Amino acid sequence: MTDLKKLPIGIESFSEIQSNNYYYVDKTKLIEMLLDHPGKVNLFTRPRRFGKSLNISMLHSFFEIGTNPTQFDGLYVSKNKSLCDNYLGQYPVIAISLKGVDENNFENAYALLENIIREEANRFQFLMDSPKLSSIDKTSYERLLSYGMERSTLSFALRQLSQLLYKHYGKEVIILIDEYDVPLAKANERGYYDDMVLLMQNLLGNALKTNNSLKFAVLTGCLRIAKESIFTGLNNFKVYSITNVDFDEYFGFTDKEVRTMLQYYGLMEPDGQSDHYDTVKEWYDGYRFGNVDVYCPWDVINYCRDHLSDSAATPRNYWINTSGNEIVNRFIDCLDQKDVDKKLTQTELELLVSGESVQKKICEELTYKELYDSVDNIWSTLFMTGYLTSRGQSDSVDGECYYELAIPNREVRNIVTNRILSLFKENVKKDGEMVDQFCDALYEGKPELVEQIFCEYMKKTISVRDTFVRKPLTENFYHGLLLGILSYKSGWTVRSNRETGNGYCDILILIDNSNTGIIIEVKYSDNNNLKYKCHEALQQIADMEYANFFEQQGVQYILKYGIACRRKECCVLLQTCKIPN
Repeated sequence: MTDLKKLPIGIESFSEIQSNNYYYVDKTKLIEMLLDHPGKVNLFTRPRRFGKSLNISMLHSFFEIGTNPTQFDGLYVSKNKSLCDNYLGQYPVIAISLKGVDENNFENAYALLENIIREEANRFQFLMDSPKLSSIDKTSYERLLSYGMERSTLSFALRQLSQLLYKHYGKEVIILIDEYDVPLAKANERGYYDDMVLLMQNLLGNALKTNNSLKFAVLTGCLRIAKESIFTGLNNFKVYSITNVDFDEYFGFTDKEVRTMLQYYGLMEPDGQSDHYDTVKEWYDGYRFGNVDVYCPWDVINYCRDHLSDSAATPRNYWINTSGNEIVNRFIDCLDQKDVDKKLTQTELELLVSGESVQKKICEELTYKELYDSVDNIWSTLFMTGYLTSRGQSDSVDGECYYELAIPNREVRNIVTNRILSLFKENVKKDGEMVDQFCDALYEGKPELVEQIFCEYMKKTISVRDTFVRKPLTENFYHGLLLGILSYKSGWTVRSNRETGNGYCDILILIDNSNTGIIIEVKYSDNNNLKYKCHEALQQIADMEYANFFEQQGVQYILKYGIACRRKECCVLLQTCKIPN
């Protein structure tokens, strides 16, 4: 195992990956595709953590004069000798990332953007000694290195730098800009949006429009911001979004690439048999870009890392945990909207969390100011940022293209259901009387009343069907609803998935100053035979000896509940026992 390549957790530098023996999923065919589909300005929009930054770094390493060509030995692009002879290490390259432009006000964001430009300009200090540049050219270059750059200087910085490099090398310049829309997103969040839009219009417009020094440009981002007029006037501007077939497999991991990685790290046998593969597919697959199904690379790499160090590690929400999920919260909050343009129907949400699709018209050209203006815009944003994916499309009678939108995988489903459960708990908290009635019924051994009250609670939230994932995962949702109710009962200690006897019990309840303990086992039924599932739950309590927990606590009376759920229906059965002294 010591000879295995290292996993590139958080490493976005192609050169670092290649020079330090990190595992690399070969995406160099992107270079060939890019040159076969010539566009002056090329924008790739993809959700976060799908390899945009690494691809930009790979392009930088390939094209820039002075690069180490051995970095590409053995990779796909190296087989195309003619292309490598003509392009590998043959062009000056300007490469910047705007993902760090995240400040509380415009002045600080301006200074940060200025620093990014100055840092890139610093890489070319040989220009000061270039015999091909005039004294005026060198003075212009010095301005790009200065602090406190004037607005006019910053606005023309990329254009100016490309012109200087063109004069020095006699070759057109390639411009690479990663996460071009991050400054706009952060500006919108913090209240200086209009100022940032104007600055970006000038910076990008001057660099990309009518620039005779430009060979071509590649930009990446999450959203296409065409309505902002940032790219107005570009004659050869191509956008490759998640709906486009071109370049569909070069952001994200394909199924073949995931299988190869799992086999390499010993997490999958050559014959394809692997619980790890099934888990990775369930949790992190499901995205559709163009005509290709892809996995989230960040998730797959982190999963492999965790399981190499701990074979018993459970899958985690890696992608979800890399940023806030405000868009999901806003989406679900639309359930309570009175305005029809901003309202999400309960049926639509139920379809999504049950693994089915909802047909929606998608707008790919939103401004950041418009993201939350309507529920339709939120649907579009969820789609473009990776919280929803396409399961197909159709042409409607109005000539617009509609997409069948669905939650891509278990990881994203988790964040949606967790938000639903969070809202459920907030509502339960306001209803102290019903909480007391439910808990009293549990304590007094009244299964019919427990069933009645729990059904009433379920009518207040969404239903979940077992069409998305395995049954235990659906059971977890109803398990969460019960915990949401029980968490507000004073004097009750509620244990969830506590190890006891020969397994893990769903819910164990200790009650202050009481000689009674409560065991709850939850089952999901995919048919109407709820009572059978209740008996199955009670049998599991007995077989796994969950009551051992209370014996150790000195509890004498035990109430064993089997609760079976289906959509917004439930059945509750009770068994009681007394532990002898």
